[in-house]
Amino acid sequence: MAHDDLTPAPQVGPLFTETDLWDAADLDLDAYRERTGLPAGLAPTAETLRAVQRAHLASIPFENVELVLGRPVPLDVPALVDKMVRHRRGGYCYEQNLLLASVLSRLGFAVTGFAARVVVGANGHVRPATHALLRVETEEGPYLADVGFGGGGLLEPIPFADGHQEAQGGWGVRLDRVEGLGGPEWLLRTFDGREWAPQFAFTTAGQARTDYAIFSHYLTSHPRSPFLGRLTAQRIGPGTQYKLMNTTLFTAHPDGTGGQDEIPARDVPRVLEEVFGIGLDEREREIVVGRVSEFINM
Repeated sequence: MAHDDLTPAPQVGPLFTETDLWDAADLDLDAYRERTGLPAGLAPTAETLRAVQRAHLASIPFENVELVLGRPVPLDVPALVDKMVRHRRGGYCYEQNLLLASVLSRLGFAVTGFAARVVVGANGHVRPATHALLRVETEEGPYLADVGFGGGGLLEPIPFADGHQEAQGGWGVRLDRVEGLGGPEWLLRTFDGREWAPQFAFTTAGQARTDYAIFSHYLTSHPRSPFLGRLTAQRIGPGTQYKLMNTTLFTAHPDGTGGQDEIPARDVPRVLEEVFGIGLDEREREIVVGRVSEFINM
């Protein structure tokens, strides 16, 4: 049969809806608003997007305590809400940004997930694209939103525009179109008081929750994963960034100043609670102290 004898293909609509992609119907939005201090009745505007990211970062820290405790990291929305909202804990990039995507979708935003290669500290090596981030459509145009990069990321969403730079709480951020692996990519850089430092690079190929589940399995099981073999907790706010790596607490400021303090392993649970708002029960504190002691003696 000749190709021109084929019956015309039917028109095909969108393969997925935003709710399908981010399981927004499974979200307890009231509980999330209570956790983050956000009001009810938020409209899907650029100002709402900024308010949600600021509130999320102020309330929910970046951390990998569950992995230190030897527990799995599920990514379904009810599990994310139970951990980060009801039990007032934090999470790493997939947990953080999948929860944010569900919230934003529920509020009426169109959200697209991306995967980024972390370049800070890579020393020229090509890392896999294992960081999650989001593009969010607003009446002002598209924005890049990210609550899961830890201590060196965005305080607020940034306009998705080549060459855009701005100061956020004293921290400088800039987004550029650059030549990447096989074609153009986007690069996010931050200003540390001395120079612009590349943080991560990404393409605009859309990612879904199922894609992130595969990436997450790698990060929670591969022996060379940066989330195994050490404890980390991070938080960034206006004027100050905190990062705990095992028993070292780093502090940094937008003018390039900062410092670090060594703390005894037995005090790590106290620092987790006082600096990062991560409360542990007695058994969890014992496990964390023991595991951190093992990490620093490896």
